[in-house]
Amino acid sequence: MLTKKQIAEVLETIEEMFPEAHCELHHKNPLELVIAVVLSAQCTDALVNKVTPHLFAKYPDLEDYLAAPIEEIEETIRSIGLYRNKAKFIKQLTAMIATEFAGTVPHTMEELMRLPGVGRKTANVVLSEAFGVPAIAVDTHVERVSKRLGFCKENATVLEVEQALMKKIPKSAWSATHHRLIFFGRYHCKAQRPRCEECQLQKRCYFYTR
Repeated sequence: MLTKKQIAEVLETIEEMFPEAHCELHHKNPLELVIAVVLSAQCTDALVNKVTPHLFAKYPDLEDYLAAPIEEIEETIRSIGLYRNKAKFIKQLTAMIATEFAGTVPHTMEELMRLPGVGRKTANVVLSEAFGVPAIAVDTHVERVSKRLGFCKENATVLEVEQALMKKIPKSAWSATHHRLIFFGRYHCKAQRPRCEECQLQKRCYFYTR
């Protein structure tokens, strides 16, 4: 695995490659972000962004989701994979926010993970993006890149990847690093046909040198 110094050098290169990395899920408030991230499970951000403008316009407030029949929400998000389960999560999480959190999206890891359909990754995204809490959300891109570059062990679990990154990266850089690793994995170090031959990190990359 790379040392802290080596990781810092790699991340500096990735920052130069993707200086404007950011959350690509369209949202205007914490509730929209929670719903968008729930919808993004096993689905691309691009597809989610095609569905959410209509969804958010149709249900602008928490009360609108509470009043909507689940079948109506299903129809609105039908083009997204697992839409029935995701519609159920939307109904359940909005109900919990209304009844247990006074209508406000919670802003601690423990409370967020109580919401139906919200796991650790989703909670970290919401904490970081909506509330400015330093966090590293490990999605498929972050996990793949971290293992290929030697930030963590190849057989590490998702939680172990997150813990390794938190240990080796300054807390003040967690959120920015999360976005940059996603961009690097999404647009450069892809799961299929990664752009290895033109990559500036060849000498540091375990995946390439093998």
